[in-house]
Amino acid sequence: MAEEILQGLKDAVISGNANKTKELVDQALKENLPIEKILNDGLIAGMMIVGVKFKNNEFYVPEVLIAARAMHAGMSIMEPHIAKAGIKPIAKVAIGTVKGDLHDIGKNLVVMMWKGAGFAVDDLGIDVSSEKFVEAVNNGASVVGLSALLTTTMVSMKDVIEALKAAGVRDKVKIVIGGAPVTQSYADEIGADAYAADAATAVDKVKEVLKI
Repeated sequence: MAEEILQGLKDAVISGNANKTKELVDQALKENLPIEKILNDGLIAGMMIVGVKFKNNEFYVPEVLIAARAMHAGMSIMEPHIAKAGIKPIAKVAIGTVKGDLHDIGKNLVVMMWKGAGFAVDDLGIDVSSEKFVEAVNNGASVVGLSALLTTTMVSMKDVIEALKAAGVRDKVKIVIGGAPVTQSYADEIGADAYAADAATAVDKVKEVLKI
């Protein structure tokens, strides 16, 4: 029975069925399934498959957004139980679109993927100053994601890294960068720790840099 509920939960997230997701989370809680199992083998497992499908071009942005909405519907019920059970997120991460850039679709997808993988995400928004990124590290972020969609704004990524060095916190944080004009060679050039080609890869890269 437990396996059926968890499989159903996973499938509900993948298909983006928010009502079914909520119904199965309620059922799992009534059946006293361990909170960690509902989270890891149901909600997160479903979102991870969505990430793989997105990476393989089997899913596109709309499907990811619908799946994320279903996951959030389940998480809204789970949150008080997670807190009560003392389950901690894998790590705290922060992300923002750099100074001068107002694009957020790619960044929002990464936020969803990171949340879906069990990270606590501090979404700093768009047009984020270097100071804000420094503040996020001082607030405990162990990874910072920098997003840019324009060649004219990707130079701000270097400014963020320089600001982190100037604040003496560069060695406390891993930097993952991404966005349409960004490349691995640019990541190497500015001293970022990783480059993510898409939102699903961003999950792998964070796990890679944190060695988890």
